[in-house]
Amino acid sequence: MPPITGSPGRVAMISLHTSPLATPGVGDAGGLNVYVAELATALGRHGVEVEIMTRRSDPDTPDVVPLAERVTVRHLPAGPPEPVRKEQLPGLVTEFAAALRPLAGGFDLFHSHYWLSGLAALDLGPVRPPLVHTMHTMARVKNAALAEDQRAEPEPRADGEAEIVRLAEALTANTPDEAADLRRLYGAEPERIAIVPPGVDLDVFHPCDQLESRTKLGVPMDAELILFVGRIQPLKAPDVLIRATAELIKERPARRDRLRLIIIGSPSGPDRDWADTLPDLADSLQVGDLVEFRPHSERLKLYRWYCASDLVAVPSHNESFGLVALEAQACTRPVVAADVGGLRHAVADGRTGILVDGHDPADWARALGSLLDDPDRAVQLGQTGIQHAAGFSWDRSADATLQAYRSAVG
Repeated sequence: MPPITGSPGRVAMISLHTSPLATPGVGDAGGLNVYVAELATALGRHGVEVEIMTRRSDPDTPDVVPLAERVTVRHLPAGPPEPVRKEQLPGLVTEFAAALRPLAGGFDLFHSHYWLSGLAALDLGPVRPPLVHTMHTMARVKNAALAEDQRAEPEPRADGEAEIVRLAEALTANTPDEAADLRRLYGAEPERIAIVPPGVDLDVFHPCDQLESRTKLGVPMDAELILFVGRIQPLKAPDVLIRATAELIKERPARRDRLRLIIIGSPSGPDRDWADTLPDLADSLQVGDLVEFRPHSERLKLYRWYCASDLVAVPSHNESFGLVALEAQACTRPVVAADVGGLRHAVADGRTGILVDGHDPADWARALGSLLDDPDRAVQLGQTGIQHAAGFSWDRSADATLQAYRSAVG
């Protein structure tokens, strides 16, 4: 299928700090990885040739790896060919840009993801094609909603983001709230912002049988299973769920025989040592036997964990959207989420889940307990959730992105 009229034929999608080939939830890989891979694949279905530029982090990976029809991943040298902590990556932007510069003339448009990628694109100066940028997260937004143990984002990042906003031909935002943050905190011009809601892979995440999934995973049939999926860092707030679990047991000790909290994910970011404190926290609250920590799984197994759960909890202090919430709803699981950022759009409060104001463990225990104690309501929310999730497709995301591309090229 040829590109839609007026759309660029060849796009370089820049994801410097993490590869779309990485497993989400491991290291710095997360929703951004899913976003880049799925959006690029959908653009390929629309006839656009997409080459995803990322930093080489493994010496044995081929220079170019096919990802989908019309979509490839190219690994560029910048720093050592091995994993590098995210806080060290700003020092590699210039080297990455130098590797990107000889390739720039082969593309009609750049689409950068996250601030490091945007700075690499700007580093090319006049040789770069028009630039569309997607923030995913913003320093000034994160610093306004820090968790107790979370480090503030450095000022150079906020300054870099402001420069990207000033110079990019177009910006995309996941939600109207994110667009408002771009205007309010960075002075973005409204006419250069396009709203592009993320999608969910409904082929992987779909309605399923809970008992069958529990049999496959070895989960007791009568368990009350709360599931957390995400990187283990203060921003994602799994500690709130551990404390809420303790509150649930304190309120009803008999629940101890059935209640389980499964935390799936790996440490990430400059606070990665913080993850080591969570088992001790659970032990100190006398719920260590109820909390299970599991490394992140590939998507088909993750689908099984969604299916096995009674509900999925997303207590993040900030989320630009919250793909985990969409994936859970696609599997007909109700979601209890923090009333912040994009989660207000990913979860329909009272229809597909519950939004909790703040991070008080007692409030979270009440919200979680209200669904565990009312299975009929939980099922009803889950059934509505699949209808809600079905409204988010990556093809619709691609359509909205192409509108931003046309604006940037024009």
